[in-house]
Amino acid sequence: MNILVTGSAGFICGYLVEELLNAGHTVYGIDNYSKYGKVEKSYDNHPNYHFTFGDVKDTGLLKTIAMECDQMLCAAAMIGGISYFHEFAYDLLAENERIIASSFDAAIHAHKYGKLKKINVLSSSMVFESTDTFPSREGDEHNCPPPKSTYGFQKLACEYFAQGAWEQYQLPYTVIRPFNCVGTGEKRALCDNEISSGNIKLAMSHVVPDLVQKIVKGQDPLHILGSGNQIRHYTYGGDLARGIRLCIENPAAVNQDFNLSTPVSTSVIELAEKIWKKIHGENKPFRYVSDQPFAYDVQKRVPAVNKAQELLGFSADTPLDAILDEVIPWIVEQVKLGGI
Repeated sequence: MNILVTGSAGFICGYLVEELLNAGHTVYGIDNYSKYGKVEKSYDNHPNYHFTFGDVKDTGLLKTIAMECDQMLCAAAMIGGISYFHEFAYDLLAENERIIASSFDAAIHAHKYGKLKKINVLSSSMVFESTDTFPSREGDEHNCPPPKSTYGFQKLACEYFAQGAWEQYQLPYTVIRPFNCVGTGEKRALCDNEISSGNIKLAMSHVVPDLVQKIVKGQDPLHILGSGNQIRHYTYGGDLARGIRLCIENPAAVNQDFNLSTPVSTSVIELAEKIWKKIHGENKPFRYVSDQPFAYDVQKRVPAVNKAQELLGFSADTPLDAILDEVIPWIVEQVKLGGI
């Protein structure tokens, strides 16, 4: 199968492209390197990987590539950690709307005139930002208040693009919602501004790399945003890539939406203490203080995962300890190199 992956140089796509190639697919990637700059990937010279340096908002270019493909995976977007939602509140809405509109325009054209059979939309757990129903099931996004952040609202809009393209143009779709991806390859973004967390300057990244670098740099007590009781589901990037591949391949995924996540809930304090002990061992007591949280810091995010299990046979089984054993050494090395 020929698969077009937009934003193919991104964090999750670093796992996904390799997953698709290993499964025997041909991947057409497009990215403008706007987040990290040019990054080298292990599959850059793979005979079945065809990369185009370009902007997804160039609809004409995207149409040309899409005409050669059987499916499209829309991953291109402005995305970042919690402080990113504040720093780029307008751009996250406006730029991501332009990206997704161009992507759907190209997909509708390739479905009508080419061989494109389906579009796959990488949404976000943030569509459940305002829910008070746990676990949050597929469909609950229609019953809870809309997301408060512009990022969450735009991700929900992406799902409505899929609905509209099906209703008007009969373009089949799958909506995919990853939860709290953790893995290697997430570096400091080019657009990141530094913010303070205690005595450490942080980039606007996600919780695991931020916690690791603060601990590695000797912060004691460790500064945590908010109470630390926030609940998340930290899911391995390799597991998510497998789930996304199944969403692309499996006919049962057509016109469906899926939460892709580990079923295990972990508080930020539990995560921080795990990382602390893996770096310091048992000899140094774990101490932390709570800093003023950002707005939009969702206190609880718990997905239902049974639909993906039942329809796709997917489960995210990599335990958090195993994820951290892989990710922490990589982050430590990146701290030394200045990549984080």
